[in-house]
Amino acid sequence: MEPALPLGGRISGPRLAVMLGSWRQGGSRQGAVDLAAAIELQVLDGQLPLGTRLPAERELADALGASRTLIGGALDRLRENGFVASRRGAGSWIAAPGRRRREPVAPAGGDLIDFTHASSPAIPGLIGAVDVARRELAGHLAGHGYQERGLPGLRERIAQRYTERGLPTTPAQVMVTNGAHHAFVLALRMLAGPGDRVLVEQPTYPNALEAIRAAHAIPVPVALDPTGERGWDIAGVDAVLRQASPRFGYLVVDFQNPTGLRLDAEGRERLGAVLSRARTPVVVDETLVELDLEGDPLQGPPPLAAFAGDLVICVGSASKSHWGGLRLGWIRASEDLLGRLVSARYAVDLGSPVFEQVIFTELLLRDEGWAALARRREELRRNRDALAAAVREYLPDWTFTLPKGGLSLWCRMPEPVSSRLAVAAAGHGVQITPGSRFGVHGGLERWLRLPFSLPPETINEAVRRLSAAEAAVRGTPRSLDAPVA
Repeated sequence: MEPALPLGGRISGPRLAVMLGSWRQGGSRQGAVDLAAAIELQVLDGQLPLGTRLPAERELADALGASRTLIGGALDRLRENGFVASRRGAGSWIAAPGRRRREPVAPAGGDLIDFTHASSPAIPGLIGAVDVARRELAGHLAGHGYQERGLPGLRERIAQRYTERGLPTTPAQVMVTNGAHHAFVLALRMLAGPGDRVLVEQPTYPNALEAIRAAHAIPVPVALDPTGERGWDIAGVDAVLRQASPRFGYLVVDFQNPTGLRLDAEGRERLGAVLSRARTPVVVDETLVELDLEGDPLQGPPPLAAFAGDLVICVGSASKSHWGGLRLGWIRASEDLLGRLVSARYAVDLGSPVFEQVIFTELLLRDEGWAALARRREELRRNRDALAAAVREYLPDWTFTLPKGGLSLWCRMPEPVSSRLAVAAAGHGVQITPGSRFGVHGGLERWLRLPFSLPPETINEAVRRLSAAEAAVRGTPRSLDAPVA
């Protein structure tokens, strides 16, 4: 059976040459092996997503200054290893190598440090808001309790926050949901069906990928560059929009999960123009926008909707800023689109819990609530710096870009061992999520997301254990009591 045609965009020869850098390691006879290994590494790192069309042999040979014989040999090797598929008349493209992923198994006992969840405990002041909400609830008990759009007071506060951030919004443009993920699933059900393509970042939030697959839609990735100044490949987004024609996109432009990157205002303007030309709707996940660790969230770049208008569906959540147990989120969209989302919601649920909405409204109304959120940002900044210091001490050959917000550090390891490390780490008493979980088709084996939502002393101990696990994976056992020089 011939391989199926790809869904991704095409990479040019010159661009691939820049990405590969100094790929030659041996002599001329070793050239095909070196080139194949360099391309494999880019696939495993997620920089060449599944479905990316490769340049023709002649174009690639010219760009790399290599012979077509060498290029052909490298492609043959990549096909043998399952990294490239080809079809006569259609060229070659990146394929999945078909390796099985192993999930870590936690050891027995209560000493396990959970380094998988990027989320914090409840914000201080929550109990006080609950006490006030108990009294406020009495005014709602005479009604039927179904609020498919959400309580008017809460929608007004959410709309006001968008306006303060530079995106004029009315309560009629806001619907309260059961978390940002619930909001995304509602939009997904309305915008895409089985077989439809959805543009996503690579890497991205794993639960969004699972939701897309559950809807039998197809995620089409555009690789981020975690080491770049801006990170987002807007030209690559433009290419995928033109070549793959996705029904909509899912993006996280504020402290992106897992990379921590934030797209600046100039980049948002360019991205908004690209989306507007293609008339492609996009769901923008703003779950982490309030966790700006270097400045005031109101002074950050305007929401992407300020540049792409009604094409953007903003989703947000109280889970990262206040507490995941509230299970409240929201959608901000045009009134017309929101009306369609409300109609689609009836197939899923009939509204969000009233009591939790009263609690969250109280938190947003109180000055003490905003002061508590400011203290949370200060606490997370200390945690972030403690994590960065621990990684530099115990894992000095790991690299990362210090994020200016969010909840996690995206670390690059010297070897592609992320999945193996996740298995080994559980045996050392720390549970981590392998980088492959953040890739559309796996890969990202040189990467690992480390959250900084735990206290500094717990973070330090977790990284200490992770250092020992990594040493075991690499075959150089290290005592937990011996810090890395």
